[in-house]
Amino acid sequence: PLAPMAAQRGADEMRDRVVLGEFGVRNVHTTDFPGNYPGYEDAWDQRRFEEAFRVDVIREEGDALEFDMVGIDAAIANAFRRILLAEVPTMAVEKVFVYNNTSIVQDEILAHRLGLIPIRADPRLFEYRNQGENQEGTEIDTLQFQLKIKCSRNPQAARESSDPDELYINHKVYSKHMTWVPLGNQTDLFPDADFRPVHDDILIALLRPGQEIDVLMHCVKGIGKDHAKFSPVATASYRLLPDITLLKPIEDEAAETLQKCFSPGVIEIQNIKGKKVARVANARLDTFSREVFRHESLKNLVRLARVRNHYIFSVESTGILPPDVLVSEAIKILMGKCQRFLNELDSVPME
Repeated sequence: PLAPMAAQRGADEMRDRVVLGEFGVRNVHTTDFPGNYPGYEDAWDQRRFEEAFRVDVIREEGDALEFDMVGIDAAIANAFRRILLAEVPTMAVEKVFVYNNTSIVQDEILAHRLGLIPIRADPRLFEYRNQGENQEGTEIDTLQFQLKIKCSRNPQAARESSDPDELYINHKVYSKHMTWVPLGNQTDLFPDADFRPVHDDILIALLRPGQEIDVLMHCVKGIGKDHAKFSPVATASYRLLPDITLLKPIEDEAAETLQKCFSPGVIEIQNIKGKKVARVANARLDTFSREVFRHESLKNLVRLARVRNHYIFSVESTGILPPDVLVSEAIKILMGKCQRFLNELDSVPME
């Protein structure tokens, strides 16, 4: 009976774990299709999926969210990541009308810098602008901002001062100087709206006395596929849950060496009958530097793996929308894609 059991254990490991060896990674291919492993029913089944699938929110602080998605295939996890990066829409500066710019920042550089400033405006309130060259912005698809600032000398400055902050007035142009100019009936449409840059302290340009910037900006709705300035996240990434197994008891000096091979908090040392014994305390914290493989005495005592269907997502918003809203918007977009695909299948006549 040992041989079949060992074979089954091997198959279990291949199905559930991605194993990190000293010189490579094993079992990386997906197993989500029927007949991949003899004796296992791997065909997709909705009831089984619903029982196994879960989402756990680990922490949510301000613009950062970490959550676990368990029971899905890599393709789906990656779809969420890519939709978050490139397909959840936001509002960003698209057109800059320069009326006066005597600063040393060239017009096109200034326009590019303004485009990258995240604007706190809910994109769900706006439509996409029609793709016409001479399309005028209207209240339903455009937000208008003005930046008008001129630098002058400070008459109260001490004569021997060399500090620009004291010598000049308005010599630093910040994102807080951008003001919202309502278009059409936007004051009635958004009575309590506060459209402004997410951060007040983004430095746009430096001025000297006599220099001025006078520009008008049009913000439109867009997606990260068209330009990175529309991406709603600073980062959206996932990793597989680490799984560390000690194959034999590791004691005393070996235990201390082992502890140093992993990130802090992964391995803890317990005192059992006067001996120091290593134990895996929290594998989740590990970054898998594979340092343990440099120690001949330890490398065959530890198995490093990752749980194949347990994804740890971290989503960091740029502040335009909270990260939990971004994730639910991404799910809606994926659902929309699926629905569109199903409609295509229905509408195409079968040969």
